[in-house]
Amino acid sequence: MTDERPLYGYGDIAAVGALLADATRARIVTTLADGRALPASVLASESGVAASTASEHLSRLVDGGLLTVERSGRHRYYRLANGKVATAIEALAVLAPTRPVRSLRESTRAAALRRARSCYDHLAGRLGVAVTEALLDREALVRVDGVAGTERAEHDPLSAPLPGHPYELGPNADPLFTELGVDLSRVRTTRRPLLRFCVDWSEQRHHLSGALGAAVLTRMESAGWLERAGSRRTLRVTASGAQVLDRVLGVEAVA
Repeated sequence: MTDERPLYGYGDIAAVGALLADATRARIVTTLADGRALPASVLASESGVAASTASEHLSRLVDGGLLTVERSGRHRYYRLANGKVATAIEALAVLAPTRPVRSLRESTRAAALRRARSCYDHLAGRLGVAVTEALLDREALVRVDGVAGTERAEHDPLSAPLPGHPYELGPNADPLFTELGVDLSRVRTTRRPLLRFCVDWSEQRHHLSGALGAAVLTRMESAGWLERAGSRRTLRVTASGAQVLDRVLGVEAVA
């Protein structure tokens, strides 16, 4: 009797190896190894190549099954296809030699934007998300949709203002914002909505926007706690700002 069961050989390691053998493609998958989805323009900047070059590499990585792509508005966002890809990248990183930093360019403007930046008139990036998280921890804000912390909810866009806002002011809002030098009563008098939130494009978590978010950034800049660096959107925490962030919010300076 003939055994008609299909025969399976070894996995084609060479095919995956060929995708990762290019330095630009390797940088792209490493950038995405923390699970975020990023637009092609950011991946190009972090990889140090032109947008057209990045697009070619991204297409190959998608065709090869290492990345998936999702459209959000005018942009396409790329992420690792699944957890197995992330595990493989981590395993390869253990075997790979450490690559030395050879130029200042490798400390990219994109990395600085991810650390701390303005998003229109409010604080974004890792710092913006950390400040929002600290406001939740100290009950100046309360999340009311059942999701923990600043995590992006399943139905949220990848990068956009939220159509609603799953937060309310908490019991400690007045004393905490007063300590930061933000007058809530004054902010409430503006015609603009007090509370709004965005999904941060680089962190895929929520950050505070709206009238209150704008007031917080304005206060941090006017007090000298944040200053513009390089790009007008890039923000840097000053020495006095680091002290205030640590003392009032328990946030470690990230810029």
